[in-house]
Amino acid sequence: MSPNGSDLPRSQRAGGTPASRRPMRRKLPQVLTAGLILVTATGCEYTWEDFPRLGMPTPVTEEAPIILSLWQGSWAAALVTGVLVWGLILWSVYFHRRTRTKVEIPPQTRYNLPIEALYTVVPLIVVSVFFYFTARDETKLISLSEKPVHTINVVGYQWSWAFNYIEPVPGVTGDAKKDKNLKAIPDKWLDDLPQNAGGVYDAGIPGTRNPQNGNPGPTLWLPKGEKVRFVLTSRDVIHSFWVVPFLFKQDVIPGHTNAFEVTPNREGTFMGKCAELCGVDHSRMLFNVKVVSPERYQQHLKELADKGQTGYVPAGIEQTTPAKNAEKNQL
Repeated sequence: MSPNGSDLPRSQRAGGTPASRRPMRRKLPQVLTAGLILVTATGCEYTWEDFPRLGMPTPVTEEAPIILSLWQGSWAAALVTGVLVWGLILWSVYFHRRTRTKVEIPPQTRYNLPIEALYTVVPLIVVSVFFYFTARDETKLISLSEKPVHTINVVGYQWSWAFNYIEPVPGVTGDAKKDKNLKAIPDKWLDDLPQNAGGVYDAGIPGTRNPQNGNPGPTLWLPKGEKVRFVLTSRDVIHSFWVVPFLFKQDVIPGHTNAFEVTPNREGTFMGKCAELCGVDHSRMLFNVKVVSPERYQQHLKELADKGQTGYVPAGIEQTTPAKNAEKNQL
């Protein structure tokens, strides 16, 4: 070994830069570039016009913008909170870093009541604000009108869906209020049904396909611009009725009936699925939603009647009288 260390690797000479740092410095731009490509590639199906929705699909009902607004507001609040927290972290890391001229332990602070009160009160305020806006919007979304224009009983079962269109159809006789297949529905919703609603139905199996586009699952038809009430019942286990561009889903529970209303405002065929893990073929519980003009909707009901699909399929597990109407005064 030479006295001046000339035979040592350059990285080990006095004042030299460790060799292990150089590859990292060369790789850092490559890693950042790869990360940028990965992030942008995952969103290649979206345009800048889609960015304000922050990953949400285009709403297709009059009620969906309420959910979209709540989603955007939550992201804005989270971003402000994140920037504040990240800023405080970076500030403390930079201004309180250890340097060659500052090696002593900095002053230690304990039991700072103002700071402790701050990090206790601020999260409570944030959560309270979130709770207020969530409760306000949820109240709007689950509120029901006195007399809906259309009522559809959505029946979930392993492993598909059935749709009871509960309304008068020319040439179909019957009364939904007295139909034994709809006994699972509480009286408060049966009372809102029109008179002489003989009705028609459509039911699917996992192998059912939409004849227009070949998408799996049965197809639920809806009229554009008219309010539709969905009454959700199950025959077996808990399912969840989710139409993706509705930005809304609700559980389908055996022995408990849920309901909500929407007004479709855009024609087209949209995807729906079960959003609750309900068993081995849960992934096959798909369906389609086709929004058409009111005239085409009525024509479809007539087509179902012509096929002999009149009346209603069993809605679900019938409840005892006390349990069936226990929520009579609730939404």
